[in-house]
Amino acid sequence: MKKILANDGISPAGKSRLEAAGYEVITEKVAQEALANAINEQGYVAVLVRSATKVRQDVIDTCPGLKLIGRGGVGMDNIDVDYARNQGLHVINTPAASSQSVAELVMGHLFNLSRSLYDANRQMPANGNSEFGKLKKKYAKGVELRGKKLGIVGFGRIGQALATYAIGIGMEVLAHDRSTLESTLDLHIQGVGTVKVPLRTASMEEVLKESDFISLHVPAMPGGKALIGADELALMKDGVGLINAARGGVIDEDALLEALNSGKVAYAGLDVFVNEPTPRADVLAHEKVSLTPHIGAATVEAQDRIGVELADRIIELLG
Repeated sequence: MKKILANDGISPAGKSRLEAAGYEVITEKVAQEALANAINEQGYVAVLVRSATKVRQDVIDTCPGLKLIGRGGVGMDNIDVDYARNQGLHVINTPAASSQSVAELVMGHLFNLSRSLYDANRQMPANGNSEFGKLKKKYAKGVELRGKKLGIVGFGRIGQALATYAIGIGMEVLAHDRSTLESTLDLHIQGVGTVKVPLRTASMEEVLKESDFISLHVPAMPGGKALIGADELALMKDGVGLINAARGGVIDEDALLEALNSGKVAYAGLDVFVNEPTPRADVLAHEKVSLTPHIGAATVEAQDRIGVELADRIIELLG
């Protein structure tokens, strides 16, 4: 029986599908430093990861029996993809399975930021019974999202899913993508059907300058370079809201903190961080930041889709 190590887990639906095809699926976590030994000792033909486990050249070189590396999710910056493929390994991911879940999390951050829910939820348990009036006054300047302009940087599956939600609540969407010049979005309305919505695309500079809120949906930049640094922040409107549910490091965190402290950025929503899983304390503690611990794809529905898609691809490729 062929064995698979799902080191960062796999949904029950995906595991069942693989087992029905004759695979043994192991979900017990192996420490990063012991990964290569475990693959060799147990004879795993495939290793499945999310964002926590890294499969680098050293692991690939020392595991000749490994045939496939699977990433449950979109980005594969924790895998040496080109090197693995050059060595004859299959490297797969599930780019479409989590789009809806990530888009919904971003919408959660948008609502959170526009009404200061993130800070109110910190302050009310501690001070709500003694400073109710003070807190009511503090949070009395929320803004409506309807009519505001949402800039989406990176208009792949996640960016497009986000656009459907934003349009649904009456936001104007301005999108930028390196490969997209014109775009028409299919908006699925319950009980109505599909409506084709023309969408305005623009340069990166236009998106940064014109948007009231900006959400980033791009892969990690080469060499760990930030896409959004001090120069890009300076182009944005005063009081902009900035959301990153893409990859830690896409925003320069030093520049972001400076912009938050100056008021250039009114608030930020972060699901990803530099140096995960130990983000810097000053980012986590900042009163203008809405925080989640890299859970964009962490819904039951998305994990089921991811697991099943991985299983189907493994069965197709390895038999």
